[in-house]
Amino acid sequence: AMIPSMTLTQSVQGEPVQILQLHNEGSDRRRLMDLGFTPGAKITRLQTSPLGDPIAFEVRGSVIALRQDQCDQVEVKPC
Repeated sequence: AMIPSMTLTQSVQGEPVQILQLHNEGSDRRRLMDLGFTPGAKITRLQTSPLGDPIAFEVRGSVIALRQDQCDQVEVKPC
């Protein structure tokens, strides 16, 4: 059976996911890719700020905080 994909926003804290694709464009997309959010990369949601924005992730050993609208554009699957 196919594993359903989800967005980074829907990922669960502490459970690693793998990036399938980025659906954003332009400078936003380039910035995410520069930060290590590339297809195939494994990332883990660390914590969410009390208001739900931003959300912190561990990517390639670094901690990166993203806005929820950015997370909505990143398609992932459970590892």
